[in-house]
Amino acid sequence: MSGAATLAAVAALHGGAGRVYAGVIDASARHAITATYPPLMVCAPEDLNLANSAVVCGCGGGHDIHALLPHALSSSQQLVLDADALNAIARDTSLQNLLKKRSNRNKPTVLTPHPLEAARLLNCSTHDVQHNRLQSAQQLADMFQCVVVLKGSGSVIASPNQAPVINGSGNARLATAGTGDVLAGLIGAYIARNEDTLKATCQAVFAHGHVADNWPSDGPALDAASLAASVR
Repeated sequence: MSGAATLAAVAALHGGAGRVYAGVIDASARHAITATYPPLMVCAPEDLNLANSAVVCGCGGGHDIHALLPHALSSSQQLVLDADALNAIARDTSLQNLLKKRSNRNKPTVLTPHPLEAARLLNCSTHDVQHNRLQSAQQLADMFQCVVVLKGSGSVIASPNQAPVINGSGNARLATAGTGDVLAGLIGAYIARNEDTLKATCQAVFAHGHVADNWPSDGPALDAASLAASVR
């Protein structure tokens, strides 16, 4: 789903990343994305230089994302893992081990699961996650030694050895396809320009919800493309 990658990239651009490369798996979609969004530098994923980059990985990648994850986990300076990347990691213990090692190498990572993705990572049910969202987010943060955004009404942001944060912005306007991709891209932009990964993540989650809170009630419905173009 190249649209998901595009939403994340556009959000990163509007969120202040400056120079945004979009590594799109589907070769047939690259020209259309370039034509629609000229500021994005669209390329194949294998052409990206990850070593000095803040990377957002997983948005719309499907099963093909699995093959790209070992390199992303090993090489990315800062890394946001979303959607299909999280599902691939939940199924593969070797990827889980690579994720855990990032903290020892001072390479910050942010996971952005919705409750079902969190349940897969924790090997439990979605009901278990939702029954205690604070504990679930903290458990993931401690397990993988990274920042975790457990999405939902009152998104929980957790980090090892720190009290979790509950985000107060946002509303039901965000309950539409693609808004999670926008959040992942926005977090990528924020952590790229802030050394404090937890603080940057909290700011990005708040800014994402703030757009929905201020969306005019008499205007058009908020969709993910409009959200990506409106985040700051």
